[in-house]
Amino acid sequence: MRVLIGKPGLDGHDRGAKVVARGLRDAGFEVIYTGLHQTPQQIVRAAVDEDVQVVGLSVLSGAHNHLLPEVIRLLREADRADVIVIAGGIIPDADIPGLLQAGVAMVFQPGTSIGEIVTAIQTRLTPAP
Repeated sequence: MRVLIGKPGLDGHDRGAKVVARGLRDAGFEVIYTGLHQTPQQIVRAAVDEDVQVVGLSVLSGAHNHLLPEVIRLLREADRADVIVIAGGIIPDADIPGLLQAGVAMVFQPGTSIGEIVTAIQTRLTPAP
């Protein structure tokens, strides 16, 4: 399973993204980390080029309501609506329903364990019998 971890926007804090990336790698995922200050276009281009199944976006800047739907829109334009988009970071509870409605599959808030994230992704990627 291939996962891209991205830091969209001007957010300069990537410790959480790196911890999640390492945890997913240790759980057997192939992880591509795009680094800081990525535009939605750069993230989607990397996701398409790397042929990932999951894009994980870490947002601490408060721009999640704009950046996350934009990544989803661009994935659809690139004929990659099959890519699962997940999010983490500082995302207020009140914003989560709108993000889910926009197409974000899962939102992980601070304190979520790596094990919970791994299980959620594996469950989502594993077809039901």
